[in-house]
Amino acid sequence: MFPIKDNIPTDRFPVVTFALIVVNVIVYLLAIRHGGSLFSGPDTHEVLKYGAIPKALVHPGVHCAEVAQQTPLGQQAVGVSCDSALLSANGITPENTLPTWQTAFTSMFMHGSILHIAGNMLFLWIFGNNVEDAMGPVKFLGFYLVGGIAALALQIAVGPNSTAPTVGASGAIAAVLGGYILLYPRARVLTLVFIILFFTVIELPATVMLGIWFLQQALFGAVNLTNPAGGGGGVAYFAHVGGFVFGLAVVKLLATHRKEIPAARFPVY
Repeated sequence: MFPIKDNIPTDRFPVVTFALIVVNVIVYLLAIRHGGSLFSGPDTHEVLKYGAIPKALVHPGVHCAEVAQQTPLGQQAVGVSCDSALLSANGITPENTLPTWQTAFTSMFMHGSILHIAGNMLFLWIFGNNVEDAMGPVKFLGFYLVGGIAALALQIAVGPNSTAPTVGASGAIAAVLGGYILLYPRARVLTLVFIILFFTVIELPATVMLGIWFLQQALFGAVNLTNPAGGGGGVAYFAHVGGFVFGLAVVKLLATHRKEIPAARFPVY
């Protein structure tokens, strides 16, 4: 399901929401400029440099990076390692890597592909503008950033020794979705729904659309946790769950200008 628009107008231009989208796009373009392509996204080096790696964050002083070894076919990448001796042999030292704590923030602005960033920015624009309207720009920015940290915290809690980098704004955006569903449960969302090769546009209550989204994240996360070999497609489902729960928990402490939901639905043509 992909949202197209909701039926709640805003009283002011969502400056922070727009700025966050611009920053995410700029970071994506800069990342692929240093390595990668527009459609497939940044290369592994960039993702590992700016992504949040749970093992590195949990163990102070540990750094992780992609390493290679000499084979009959030449230098071949062997994956991500956090072994200091192996990293040193590859010319990688703490001095030429980003401080680990910074990746908790930089990872929120890195994306793995054009589809990854496009989907995230679509959700941010549609739901972020109303949450920002209810909070004001300063509180919304803090809510967004702390929500991203809370999302990452849960992802790390369920896999503290993982060397897979977490990248993307979806954890912070999940906090926005959790805030939105609590502030505007009766809102209506025009939604593009895909069912195999069939698709249609329908109007759904926000509680239905975002509720289904959250249940999917929780279910996929649980399946991936109990059967890691089944693969999760590299999706940080527990970051989505953590961000969403954070949004539910704190949004009403910050949102002081909640807007009344219009009685009218979308016009029918």
